[in-house]
Amino acid sequence: MSLLRILRKGMAPKRREALPELDAKLALTALLIRVARSDNNFCLGEKRQIERVLCENYGLSEDEARSLRKEAEEIESEATDTVRFTRVLKEAVSVEDRSHLLETLWSLALADGERDYREDSHIRLISELLYVTGKESAFARQRAIERIEAER
Repeated sequence: MSLLRILRKGMAPKRREALPELDAKLALTALLIRVARSDNNFCLGEKRQIERVLCENYGLSEDEARSLRKEAEEIESEATDTVRFTRVLKEAVSVEDRSHLLETLWSLALADGERDYREDSHIRLISELLYVTGKESAFARQRAIERIEAER
């Protein structure tokens, strides 16, 4: 094999395996992770909160929730955009129920008691991609705040 051929082969972009097909649980989990990571501080508390959301909403055991979160972390880190996650959720969740998804996202973003502009930005983008109005998103944020305050 010639040196030129070896160099070309070494410089050729490596084929990445296609990301797996998503279901609504995995897509929502990936979005939760994307929001949690957006402030560059994806802490253990956020991981546990994501797992609680999965247990409460999908009836998963703690081990199942942890496994799903870990799988979603890998998928989220390889995804180049947010659209692939919201596309799955648009197909799986009625328009009326999408504000509940945003409430879940807001609950995660606000759980540390601080509003971070990067988390806000991601949730606004997700809201638009899910065809949820800014007003509905604001109501979802307010419900999340009220729930957080009631739990304290």
